[in-house]
Amino acid sequence: MTTLAPAAPVAPPEPDLTADEIIARAEALAATLVDRQAETERRGFYAEDTHEAFARAGFYRILVPRRYGGYEFGPETFMKVSMALARGCPSTGWMYLFGAAHALVVGTLFDEETQAELFAGGDFICPATVAPAGVAQPDGEGGWIVDGTWNYCSGAPYATHFIGHTLVFPNEGEPPVPMLFIAPRERFERLDDWGAQLGLKGSGSHSIRIENGRIPARHTLGGHLSQLAITEATPGRNLHGPEYGGGPLSFMLLELGVLAVGMAKGALDAYEQLMRARTTTFFPIVPRTEDPDYQFRYGEATGMIAAAEAAVLHATQQWQELCLEEPAAFTREAELRLATISREAVRLAWRAVEGQLFPTAGSSSVRAGERVERVWRDMSTLHSHAGNGVFLSSLANRELAQAHFGTAGQ
Repeated sequence: MTTLAPAAPVAPPEPDLTADEIIARAEALAATLVDRQAETERRGFYAEDTHEAFARAGFYRILVPRRYGGYEFGPETFMKVSMALARGCPSTGWMYLFGAAHALVVGTLFDEETQAELFAGGDFICPATVAPAGVAQPDGEGGWIVDGTWNYCSGAPYATHFIGHTLVFPNEGEPPVPMLFIAPRERFERLDDWGAQLGLKGSGSHSIRIENGRIPARHTLGGHLSQLAITEATPGRNLHGPEYGGGPLSFMLLELGVLAVGMAKGALDAYEQLMRARTTTFFPIVPRTEDPDYQFRYGEATGMIAAAEAAVLHATQQWQELCLEEPAAFTREAELRLATISREAVRLAWRAVEGQLFPTAGSSSVRAGERVERVWRDMSTLHSHAGNGVFLSSLANRELAQAHFGTAGQ
């Protein structure tokens, strides 16, 4: 195999752009997304002009390493941008986050030659799925021929790459083992099969199909993304620094907390508008802003959402602090503890919407397409996500205890 020379560093489009500036851009763009929510749901994904605005703003380069033309702003900036976009439009925030987040996976786990190849375009949009599907056969040259369909690929409409998992047989007579692979855009087809779900109708979570796609060995990793140990130095830590040496499982699950908080903040925005614009239904007829019951609901929801935001952002900071320690600090127990913080943030945000805002907004405010109704649908659908509905609901608790007490496998 020919070894490529190390790639020369590439400057990002705006070398002096700061993290604060890119967060401000997200907040400004998020305000324009509110009135386009229905349009986004009808289409199944956010509009091309929105995609172009995100590219100009630098959103697809936040987690791309600096040496490949990215901004390398780190997880906290990425989470704040994603939260802002989800506040404006839950579907858009979801589609953006799960398309852009996996630059961190590539920048952490793959070697220098592969990273230079994958990040060559600058902007990096790469949906990923964790459920193994399809089949992979050796191609006779050390790589694989992959065939299959992978569902729920959020970010697929504008994807530059796709990360999937499949099962391979290492040796005859042995059970199959998972293999992670990454495929460029020209290797896959996006299916038109998204939009009939209860919520997140505009999240671009289409299926991806690969037929007879050749995947070179350097674009594969043995194992499953959620199980990869990073207690030894990763290629990304050696290439770029400590923030490319963190745990992929905990980062994936923190993303759910960030999205839930962003959605809940959008519902609170809508509830505030209703309080300012409407009166009580029963006597005494007063503005909702003056009614003790509405005041209580608003204050209760505000506290819950603020607590959820503080928890998930502080957990993100903890993730970054663990990266700054020795690689051995990022144990399975540490990852699972961060994951459970995210779970509690999701629960708080959901309780604020489902228990305080949705039932008191008023019937006309929860008709199909109204903002409070849409957030309720989208957060309901978030609960069906495998990471939240299966892993965080029960498995994480048991695994955390097993890791702490050293009883795994007993």
